[in-house]
Amino acid sequence: MNTIGLIAFALVGSAKAIREKFDLFGITVVGLAMAFAGGTTRDLLVSRVPLALQSPIEISLGLLGVGLAIALSAVLPSPDTHPITLVSDAIGLAAFATTGAIVATEANVSAFGVVAIATINAVGGGAFADILLDRSPFILFDDFYASCAVLGGSTYWVAMSVGTVGSTAAVMCAVVTVGTRLVAVTYDWNLPTAQKLGLIRS
Repeated sequence: MNTIGLIAFALVGSAKAIREKFDLFGITVVGLAMAFAGGTTRDLLVSRVPLALQSPIEISLGLLGVGLAIALSAVLPSPDTHPITLVSDAIGLAAFATTGAIVATEANVSAFGVVAIATINAVGGGAFADILLDRSPFILFDDFYASCAVLGGSTYWVAMSVGTVGSTAAVMCAVVTVGTRLVAVTYDWNLPTAQKLGLIRS
């Protein structure tokens, strides 16, 4: 799960930086930030050394994602909005939500902690990448995105609570997360704003 998430998110982050015309160093920084920021935050929350600092393999996987993004940009006009990138993003979201839920469960945190860490692991990198791109994190105002990780993390906790085998719970988390994300992209789902609900005048 972690391997899939690293490559997919590095690809997505780098594609965003390419669209903004960053240089190669900037593309690499944004790609690696999206790949590692969420997982690093997760590890710090459960008091362990971030995986990115433990093995060169982790960084190598991130760089592979950066390389794939550059290669795609050479053959695709808008790699950041291409279906390959959107599907990669959904897979990365699911992989990191699942990894976060597993790590949180092993750390014996509460139900809220499992869902929160799964969500942070899944969307933290994207939020940090948006900050580097000088824009507000899109998870706060656009698209049905972080909610998918919340649903996935909740599914994992419920499954484990009723005695489901860990590997089965992980698959359920991943399927719910990637499934809801792909459906959200297909049907353009968005959470309503306070203005749309009529609570505040626009």
